[in-house]
Amino acid sequence: MAQNPILIVGGALSAAASLLHLAVIAGGPAWYRFFGAGEGMARMAEQGSLTPTLVTLGIATVLAVWAAYAFAGAGLIPRLPLMRTALVLISAVYLLRGLVLIPALVLNPGGVTPFVLWSSLIVLVYGVCYAVGTWVAWAALSAR
Repeated sequence: MAQNPILIVGGALSAAASLLHLAVIAGGPAWYRFFGAGEGMARMAEQGSLTPTLVTLGIATVLAVWAAYAFAGAGLIPRLPLMRTALVLISAVYLLRGLVLIPALVLNPGGVTPFVLWSSLIVLVYGVCYAVGTWVAWAALSAR
């Protein structure tokens, strides 16, 4: 399979997001607050609860798996199970999460937080990379 630079970018973005989630765990409550996890998560981290760590580890793991699917779709690593299905679903999740911005702006135009604005725009870029990369690689992604 020929390499697909768009999926490589998508995979690199997911891998970076996964690593950032691990850094948030290491950074502690102040990082949970800064990166928009919410005051509840930050307070639980301050109190020594394992919940923020486990939730954030779960997110980091999902993002790492999604990066692996992008890299496999791009031809950098061996093929993974259900390539087409996984890449379409990952694209859809990222795009839908990014498009949350539209109803947020319509329903609460003056109250969209910077976190919602920026995270939506960033994730929308991820979704476009996955969707376009998957579309470009579609024929090569068929089961062999």
